[in-house]
Formats: sequence, C-alpha cells, structure tokens
Amino acid sequence: MEYLDFELPIKELEDQLDKCQIIGQESDVDVSATCKQIEQKLEETKKEIYKNLTAWQRVQLSRHPNRPYTMDHVRALCGETFLELFGDRGVKDDKAMIGGLGKINGQSFMIVGQQKGYNTKTRQFRNFGMANPEGYRKALRLMKMAEKFGIPVLTLIDTPGAYPGLEAEERGQGEAIARNILEMIRLKVPIISVIVGEGASGGALGIGVGDRVLMMENTWYSVISPESCSSILWKSWEYKEQAAEALKLTSADMKKQKLVDDIIPEPLGGAHYDRDTTFKTVEKYVMKAFNELKDLSTEELVAQRMDKYSKMGEYKE
Repeated sequence: MEYLDFELPIKELEDQLDKCQIIGQESDVDVSATCKQIEQKLEETKKEIYKNLTAWQRVQLSRHPNRPYTMDHVRALCGETFLELFGDRGVKDDKAMIGGLGKINGQSFMIVGQQKGYNTKTRQFRNFGMANPEGYRKALRLMKMAEKFGIPVLTLIDTPGAYPGLEAEERGQGEAIARNILEMIRLKVPIISVIVGEGASGGALGIGVGDRVLMMENTWYSVISPESCSSILWKSWEYKEQAAEALKLTSADMKKQKLVDDIIPEPLGGAHYDRDTTFKTVEKYVMKAFNELKDLSTEELVAQRMDKYSKMGEYKE
C-alpha cells in the first residue's frame, strides 16, 4: 500500500501493529491487549483524517496509484461478458479511451471510459488517460451504435484532460469534444455517467453528458486542475491547495451546485481500501439510475436531458 502525505499517521500505526503482531507470533509474550489498543487508535485516526478531508486531499485521493481504474470497474461490473470494441474508423484506435459491450446484472450496456496506466509502461501506452480526437470519435461511434440497437450507455470518467498536443489539435480535438456533447445531448437511449477518478475539463465533458451523472465520494470535477489554476492566478503551483478550495470541485460541492445527481460513497480511506465494497456500491447506484430511466419514452428522455443542461448556469438576483 502506498500512502499520501496526510496518511502518514496511519502508516505509523499500521507499522506498530505489524511489529506487535510479529512479537506475539515469535515469542510467548501476550500482546493481545497492546494490539487491541493500537487497532482502536488506528480506527480513531482513520476516522479523524478521512472525515475531515480538504478539497486538495480529495484530489490526491482521486489520483491514488492504488485506486481502481476504469478497466477495474468494468471487469468487476461485467465479468467475462465485456467485449471490447476498437477504432474510430478514421485514424486509429486510441488506447486512452476504452469501450465495448458488457452486461451488468443481466442488462446490456455500452460502456465507454478513459483508462490510465498502473506503471510507467502502461501509462505511456494509455497516454496517461488523455484521449486524442480519435478517442472521442471512437466513443461517439460506440454510443451511436448503442442508440441503433437500443442499448443504454454507461460512461466512466477518469482523465486529467483531453490530450493537448499539436497532433491532437491538428486532428480537431475541440471539434471532436463539441460533437460528442451535441450528439450525447440528443442520444435516444439512457446515458449514465460515473466519475471514478479525475474529471478534468473538456476531456471529461466529452463523455460526460448524462441523464444521471454520479460522482464517487473522493473524486473531483472541474474546468481546470488545481495546479493549472494556481499557475494561472499566482504564476506558481505552490497555491494548488487554495485553488482546490476556490474551485469547489469536490463531490459535495458539485452536488450542492446541482451539477451532478448523486454521490457514490466510498469505504473509509477511499475506494482502494476495499475494492469489493466499492464495486458493489457502484453497481448498485448504476442500476438504480438505470431503473429510473428505463421506462421513459425517447421523447421524455431527450427532453429531460436537454432541460437538465439548459438550467445549469442560471442565475437569479
């Protein structure tokens, strides 16, 4: 397990507990009472830390290297039923954007999402979860295929942003994202979007227009990252914590502003502490959202989606 800077008190107590248990195993000394005291202190420390997280600490948790990525969720939700589909039929297959058909609780879904890597080699292969235009065009191709066959769409968002390279701009990055937003707003099947990690800028919005948008508890959703915001406003990354607070990017902030529909709770310590519970909770919320949408007519579905996004940003004196 890797630990973030604010988790170091937890690491110290867990190390103490391990040493105490080893002493008990290797000698005749009864250490059960001491171990119990350390366990109690550990639980209290965890609650104290994780119940009072700052916005920046939640950003750090969303990037935790042990956190489940999109494909981890797909494998847990769909098992062996997931069939990955490739290519945008124009340029190439973008490895940062994955998509395919899978069944959750017997219900077919077209699943689309950004995939990060878990080590240096796979991070390069997945381009750190930053999709090129062909990635967004692949996503749109799959969503239009789902519409053709009446299959609901599930998008899993985890990206630091769309790839900002020269080649991406030459191939129309902005147009690809804008086209996805236009087509998703009028797609004739239910769309459920879940932010499972980072939800940054247009890179997230390119697959984030949903009838139900759900955020996992320790994720963030914003037009810009705290570091980039800090570098623009203060010409330095040193103020990223202040920027994170000012951006109001946490799940609680997003729910309060009515920009997302619900928050998916995570186990104490984050999604990586108890993956099985995390996957079951995500499945429960996804199926709940689907059951709320499945009986709506096409006209009602599209009208409600358009109305939902039209109301965002309204301001009254």
